[in-house]
Amino acid sequence: MLALSLLHAVTAITLAIYGANALLMTLLYLRRRRQTPPVPPEPAQWPLVTVQAPIFNELHVVERLIQALAALDYPPDRLQIQLLDDSTDETTALAAACIERQRGQGPAIELLHRQKRPGFKAGALAAAMPQVRGEVIAIFDADFVPAPDFLRRTVPYLLADPAIGFLQTRWSHLNAGYSLLTRMQALALDGHFVVEQTARQRSGWLFGFNGTAGLWRRTCIDDAGGWQSDTLCEDLDLSYRAQLRGWRGIYLPDVDAPAEIPPQLAALKRQQGRWATGSIQAFRKLALPVACSPRPLSHKIEGLIHLGAYFCHPLMVLLLLLTLPLLWFGDTAANPLRWLLAYLGLASVGPPLLYTVSQWELQRGQGWLRRLAALPLLVLMGTGLAVSNTAAVAAGLSNRPVAFRRTPKFHVQDRRDLWRNKRYALPLSWLVLGEAFLTGYALLTVAVALWRGHYYAAPFLLLYVGGFGMMVVVGIVQGWQRQPPRRRMRKQPRPAAVVE
Repeated sequence: MLALSLLHAVTAITLAIYGANALLMTLLYLRRRRQTPPVPPEPAQWPLVTVQAPIFNELHVVERLIQALAALDYPPDRLQIQLLDDSTDETTALAAACIERQRGQGPAIELLHRQKRPGFKAGALAAAMPQVRGEVIAIFDADFVPAPDFLRRTVPYLLADPAIGFLQTRWSHLNAGYSLLTRMQALALDGHFVVEQTARQRSGWLFGFNGTAGLWRRTCIDDAGGWQSDTLCEDLDLSYRAQLRGWRGIYLPDVDAPAEIPPQLAALKRQQGRWATGSIQAFRKLALPVACSPRPLSHKIEGLIHLGAYFCHPLMVLLLLLTLPLLWFGDTAANPLRWLLAYLGLASVGPPLLYTVSQWELQRGQGWLRRLAALPLLVLMGTGLAVSNTAAVAAGLSNRPVAFRRTPKFHVQDRRDLWRNKRYALPLSWLVLGEAFLTGYALLTVAVALWRGHYYAAPFLLLYVGGFGMMVVVGIVQGWQRQPPRRRMRKQPRPAAVVE
């Protein structure tokens, strides 16, 4: 029992560190939010820019993407656009037809199709590098819709400082108000992009490129070792390697690129799972280089916390599993729970405060409370994702190769748009069984806590009940709503590959 108590204490303290770090990010943001970099002047001669858009089976959004890229306001003779297509369905033919329609109405768009996709997204980016003509590379995922002036607003920052190797902008949302699920995700993403990224970059700490809606200097990519496919977070990996090589990154929260938020819980889990697996793979790869780098100790500690952020999910599951036996064996074993849960509860103020500050900043103090209405459910969702993200962390810790499973997009922006009758809608995952089990386990733990008189533990444990229960209910309901493609359409022939 002593060993269980000790393990419980270590788990709770480690989780409290993650919560306290969110509080630290918020305080640093409030201190540095006015330290905006000066806007550089437009250059006399714009550099050659290559825009790359990696896609894989994006029937619903590829036309929207191509139209946005064709509308970029940049000197046409200084712009190269590459559509890096690894698709295995009709997306390739649809993209080719859309590009043909755009011909003569804007900059030329090159369609580069790979028959096979070794290395997944990183492999596509690396394979296209020999054909890149630009000294600056902009990257957009399939669901992003950059504004026409995106390049004109961002490229001058790289020209103003040759030490800047990459630039990241803020993600905004095309469909934040589509459903309660998308509102919760928008709140979480705003917390990361408004507060955390700003605080990290302006404090001089290591921070990550988010894979899209940003720029890279070609020489920085080459110097840092290029795109590598040994992690599913090739963006995080390359940005850390670049910073360890002495390059700097810049983050611009005032420049945004809107994108589509997953409207299906299964799609959100897939996205979160890929990020969790890739981040832990990057932790395994880069933890020692970060720890041994000549950077200040605070930079190293924050870098390791950032890379290992998804460890909090298996720790949350472990904490729940340990709480029941500690409560069952009475006051002697459960006494440490009182102060540990109090400390954890204090530290857990960090994430909600971070989300609150982000909405205050985005709304300039107007209407921010209305947006925070989804915060209680976001807290439950963060707890409920612990099961699927724990499985993803385990995959990241293993030596087995992990496939890049892209997040399906459905082109849903208006509430009248439907996702459940579209291609790529995902079935219910078997992980719902684990979530159902832990819902019951948490309920039993609440009952034991009340029976033993440990009322202080009940609110903490009810978060697990609500979080895992929400995953089960929403997952089953959306799985039932989903209409499999075979009931809706005939199988269409696979198009011939198109290469330009």
